[in-house]
Amino acid sequence: MKGLVGRKIGMTQIFDETGLIVPVTVIDVASNVVTQIKTTETDGYNAVQVGYEDVKEKTLNKPQKGHLNRAGVTPRRTLREFRVEGTEEFTVGQELKADLFEVGDRVDASGTSKGKGFQGNIKRHNQAKGPMSHGSRYHRGPGAMAAAASPGKVFKGKKLPGQMGNKKTTVKNLEVVKVDVERNLLIVKGAVPGPRKSLVTISESTKQDK
Repeated sequence: MKGLVGRKIGMTQIFDETGLIVPVTVIDVASNVVTQIKTTETDGYNAVQVGYEDVKEKTLNKPQKGHLNRAGVTPRRTLREFRVEGTEEFTVGQELKADLFEVGDRVDASGTSKGKGFQGNIKRHNQAKGPMSHGSRYHRGPGAMAAAASPGKVFKGKKLPGQMGNKKTTVKNLEVVKVDVERNLLIVKGAVPGPRKSLVTISESTKQDK
């Protein structure tokens, strides 16, 4: 498993070798630094902790400052941990760049989806509208709530109006179509959760097409 933290720059489109247009998302993965290495002997599993994006020291609390000072790393805004099979190729303070991934790699992108506010069933759950004419007075409601005397209740999980979006979302099995090492950019095929400038975690895909 390998991974980086970045910020979503936005979406665009490129042409592939056959001349077809491919929709892509551009992610800036600059300033990733290894802040801690965990091993089976000390922690029970192998993992690499990565710090992303410089931040002013006054924004951190004492435990965070001590943790980063011990690693010899400048203050970081975000810390993420990635499981790895072996930690031999990593060292504390090592800078990780976009070339950690290669063209053709499959990755999972995790971020916070765009918040849509309080929405009804038609938008939130893609349900159908009621009759729009002939005297109907029920157009966009959530449907019947009633049940028989048994069970006599509305079960948890029923699709009802409520908060839509603004949740951690993962899009799996995206293809890396271009790696710009000079500018530390990853370009992946398809859409990535969140608005522009939002934080995105890119990791090696756990579920690949066969």
